[in-house]
Amino acid sequence: MNVSKLTEAKRPSVRQLGATRHHAGLLAFAALIMVVTAILLQAGPLRLAMVFASGLLGVASAVAQMASLRLRAAQVRAVTMVHHLFDTASDVCMVSTTEGQIVYANDAATQSGMGSKESLTEALSDQLLDADSKVRDMIAACVLDGSCEEEVSLRDSMMRLSVKRVETGVLVWAIQKSSPQAEAQHSGGAPRLPMLTVGRSGTVLFMNPAARHLLGERKKTVTDVFGENVTDLRSATTVYTADGEQQCLVAEFDASAGRREIYLLPTEVPVLRDGAVQFDELPVALLKVSPEGDVLLANRAARHLINMSFHSNTVIGDLMEGLGRSIVDWLMEAAQGKSVNQSEFLRLKREDKEVIVQVSLNRVVEGGESSLIAVLSDATELKSLEAQFVQSQKMQAIGQLAGGVAHDFNNLLTAISGHCDLLLLRHDQGDADYADLIQINQNANRAAALVGQLLAFSRKQNLRPEVLDLRNTLADLTHLLNRLVGERVTLTLNNDPVLPAIRADKRQLEQVLMNLVVNARDAMPDGGEIRVTTEAVELSEPLERDRVVVPVGHYVSVTVADQGIGIAQDKLQKVFEPFFTTKKTGEGTGLGLSTAYGIVKQTGGYIFVDSTPGVGTTFTLMFPAHGAGAEQVQQPEVGSRPDLPEVEHSGVVLLVEDEAPVRSFATRALKMRGFTVLEAASGEEALEVLDMNHPQIDVFVSDVIMPGMDGPSWVRQAREDYPNVPVIFVSGYAEDSFSDDQARIENSSFLPKPFSLSDLTEAVQARISSS
Repeated sequence: MNVSKLTEAKRPSVRQLGATRHHAGLLAFAALIMVVTAILLQAGPLRLAMVFASGLLGVASAVAQMASLRLRAAQVRAVTMVHHLFDTASDVCMVSTTEGQIVYANDAATQSGMGSKESLTEALSDQLLDADSKVRDMIAACVLDGSCEEEVSLRDSMMRLSVKRVETGVLVWAIQKSSPQAEAQHSGGAPRLPMLTVGRSGTVLFMNPAARHLLGERKKTVTDVFGENVTDLRSATTVYTADGEQQCLVAEFDASAGRREIYLLPTEVPVLRDGAVQFDELPVALLKVSPEGDVLLANRAARHLINMSFHSNTVIGDLMEGLGRSIVDWLMEAAQGKSVNQSEFLRLKREDKEVIVQVSLNRVVEGGESSLIAVLSDATELKSLEAQFVQSQKMQAIGQLAGGVAHDFNNLLTAISGHCDLLLLRHDQGDADYADLIQINQNANRAAALVGQLLAFSRKQNLRPEVLDLRNTLADLTHLLNRLVGERVTLTLNNDPVLPAIRADKRQLEQVLMNLVVNARDAMPDGGEIRVTTEAVELSEPLERDRVVVPVGHYVSVTVADQGIGIAQDKLQKVFEPFFTTKKTGEGTGLGLSTAYGIVKQTGGYIFVDSTPGVGTTFTLMFPAHGAGAEQVQQPEVGSRPDLPEVEHSGVVLLVEDEAPVRSFATRALKMRGFTVLEAASGEEALEVLDMNHPQIDVFVSDVIMPGMDGPSWVRQAREDYPNVPVIFVSGYAEDSFSDDQARIENSSFLPKPFSLSDLTEAVQARISSS
């Protein structure tokens, strides 16, 4: 079909078009005259309607004929344009209606046999199995968008169909067929780089011949090309072809209208830089760096580990930090061979998480120029374990130091408060010095409470455990806690209805809860809610968290959660250290959480902290559940200071104390109550006193920790001659620190320092009376 035949058979002339328009106008005018005449000359309504309908029919016929002529004129214009532009083109070009009827075909279409068909469906039926649906879909898309393009895989070639609307109801088609072999010959035998065009939804819109040759088949989506597990195409290393998997380097670039162009480079294809493909595929993170710090190359593993954008001017200082000295100096030393193979630990400047890398530098020479190969290893877990170990050792060292300091302070406080008690016995309230003595006594008690916190952290304080129901303990404590939190903070208490009992020191547990609630209140300056929740927990497998492992068993969990400002991650591991505080100067001692930590650990429990800045902090306490049939342990409150009546006692006391001020106070206090006191400054001296054949000794009072022979050691030796003499051990440490030794010594008791005059005399009299 050519343009000459079309113009002879179907193309109207300009005069014909004008005459047609003139005749249509006359018909419309005649119809109008007929209607008016019918109205004027007769009154029959039926005839009037018939005439009116005849007029409208004439008008409609004229309009339809004019529309058809306009369409024919548009087709003629399109055919004329295509004829002048594409009649001798090598590609098939045709003009069709929106129904798919061919009205023009160029010489290439006629020679291929397509141009002799009446419709596009018939023309393409020999090439495509679904020619009818393909033509209808493309016509619909073209009518909607103005153009449409599709690429169809054939048995040994590719067919590219494109259609564009040039006039209303007139479509111009272009059909191209190509093969990879023909393209290779056209480009001088060197195939182009495989390229795919991908839409927003991941649909493959176009594949060039090189891509079709590489993949061996038409791919519909990027998942068909790279697999389902690849989310970032730039990190992909494998494509799926018709013959199996093929390793490729992948580059991705943004195109127009949200499309992306993806280029594939098979690993067997030579690259611009020698060895670049092998370097990129190595499973070890590698950087090629100049001595000045410029990053020359980064393989795929390094890019994945660093997770930052690389540019032509990227330097290694932009990627990592924390060396402690100039990175450039370190690189220059390695380039000069001074510090080669010496590893350093640095922190990557990633924004998503903290990553520590171990970097080893190796010097290489290429073309007479020196460069460095940096080997990167992820050492985040290693450094985390190291930090945890250091933290554990530091906490242990601080605990030992705190226990030792507390022991010495308790000796000093015993002497201070004891001699103050002696002075108070000689002064009444009307004395001018009485108020000063009371101040000394009160501040000594405050110092003793501070030492008690140190001992709690070091887990060497004296606990008096008893079986507790936490629901009752919290109920008794709620009134005090509500007063502590104030009006702007709401305290909510949620108890597990079935909660096992625990064994703990009630007074110390209350101190822990008060410390946690007060900290939660201080973290919410604008108010909020503090939730205290108890829950029964059963662990069927060990719970590994932070630096501890919670064994399998039944536990009682207590959580204290706030809605405060939270704690930064770098400070979270330090919150249990003594004297560490995030509060302003003067607002906190830094001993609240360290005290809670020590009390919980000494009780046999666990304490954990979770915090998110800006969201809040949650402290979780876990205590081992106590047996249902356990009996509550009742112990006397040793250390209280009741006023003893002025009663004279009798008995012989062997007092062994290495601290002279404490020994002096204790001796005077006992003698004032009528006891006979034999003094010794050490265990060895105590045995010498016993060797002097004293006829009767009623009680031993001995310090535990002394230079040379300690308290339990000399008492065991003395019991060979004095088997029935009761013993009172006194110490600034906790009773648990020597409980095993004390358990092997019968008829013994414990009196913690600091003790008052009444504490000492009451304990001595009680032991003498019981014997």
